[in-house]
Amino acid sequence: MKININDESFLYDVQGLLYAFLPEERKEEDSRLSLFVKAKERSIEVSLLNEDLKDEASAVKASVPEGVDRPEYKNYLKRAVYNVLSEYTKKELPWGTLSGIRPVKIARKILEKGKNRESGPEKEATEYMKSVYLCSDRKADLSVSIAKKEIEILDIATGGRNEKAYSLYIGIPFCPSTCLYCSFPSYPIPQKEGNTLVKDYITALKSDIDLVSENMTDRPLTSVYFGGGTPTSLSAEELKELLSYLEEKVLSRSKRSHKEGFLEYTVEAGRPDSITKDKLSVLKEYGVNRISVNPQTLKEDTLRLIGRHHTNEDFYRAFSLAREAGFEAINTDIILGLPGETLEDLLNTLNEIERLKPDNLTVHSLAIKRSARLNIDFDKYKSSYMENSELHMEKAHDSAKRLGMEPYYLYRQQNMAGNLENIGFSVPGKECIYNCAIIEEVQDIVALGAGAACKKIVFKDGEAIKTERCENVKDVDVYIERISEMKKRKSMLFL
Repeated sequence: MKININDESFLYDVQGLLYAFLPEERKEEDSRLSLFVKAKERSIEVSLLNEDLKDEASAVKASVPEGVDRPEYKNYLKRAVYNVLSEYTKKELPWGTLSGIRPVKIARKILEKGKNRESGPEKEATEYMKSVYLCSDRKADLSVSIAKKEIEILDIATGGRNEKAYSLYIGIPFCPSTCLYCSFPSYPIPQKEGNTLVKDYITALKSDIDLVSENMTDRPLTSVYFGGGTPTSLSAEELKELLSYLEEKVLSRSKRSHKEGFLEYTVEAGRPDSITKDKLSVLKEYGVNRISVNPQTLKEDTLRLIGRHHTNEDFYRAFSLAREAGFEAINTDIILGLPGETLEDLLNTLNEIERLKPDNLTVHSLAIKRSARLNIDFDKYKSSYMENSELHMEKAHDSAKRLGMEPYYLYRQQNMAGNLENIGFSVPGKECIYNCAIIEEVQDIVALGAGAACKKIVFKDGEAIKTERCENVKDVDVYIERISEMKKRKSMLFL
């Protein structure tokens, strides 16, 4: 689709809505549709022209009140674009005009500001989501219910929202293979004898850990999260070397932000084909109390298509080993909308997961990310059936409910199948603190490793008002070579 807009600063938002309504237009090289958007002072005009029919398919004009600031002006414009595209496609989006990744943050801020009012902040937040962003009743209610849950989790887990509290992220950018949809740094473990890449990476990570040891241990620590890649791609010996160093230099010397001294310690053991009894023993030895074992789907044809070289039996085996090792908080991830997956396939996956009874269930909507193979080689897969819908997500909610779980965190990404969301469910008391902290941006995240992104939260009068970031380079070799620079970046941000 051709987009004609007189203010290029709004183009990103208009494109987001366009691709949500008409995802095929992202790859369409010869579209016959033209969208015209004119924003000027107190008026907005949007029209859609179908060049094949040589007529105006839909049009709308909107008046903007005086004194409206730019963010609110953008909301008026997006509602106008939404109405035109909705009229043309004869459909509505569950999240309305929202394209940002943190819809729950909007509801949470309204709840927190209105907690001492008698007017009913929950109703106010729900109506705001519906009127300003055109969210469906279901999504508005979901945002508010999760916001309430997050307020409770973060207040308890971070010691009353201590501004000095922080979480520590450590990235391990190695994986058995790179999944079709993945855009994170992930490199195969070198098999050639004499290759020292993993050893050199661990040495660089230790240097990054030293920075935390020397400067952060006087601050309360909320959670530690090993992500990737797949951290359990490392051998048991390599895990032991890294975890023992972190224990010695940081964990044994850190304050705890939780009032009972609890530290949430997560390792993404996401790939079942990377999990062994010896590795799980090392994790338990050094205090890891939460892990992820992720099939993404239990349809083996799909697993092969997306590049995951494990079987369903590998997943069942890995999950059983984790329970036998004593892990009482096990998360399982699935993805809705994978190529070739039907609703029946999803129901089978959910039934099998219910049989295992995990403590968390994280449901992702497939996102076609720019640097993922699914996007780069899209022509190879565009004929595959890729569908996600409210019905698919409803079945996931139903399954979580049968497992005794409630939704506790949610985020969104652009180009998500069905314009839906990623959502985490948990049995009471097993919610992931780190997930809430990073999505809601209420505490600093100190991030170590290739591709890891630090976030510093700037507070004013006890309220988080903005986020400052710095990122480590993604390439492993470059990270190792420039570790001194990576540490300097963090020093400039936090110290």
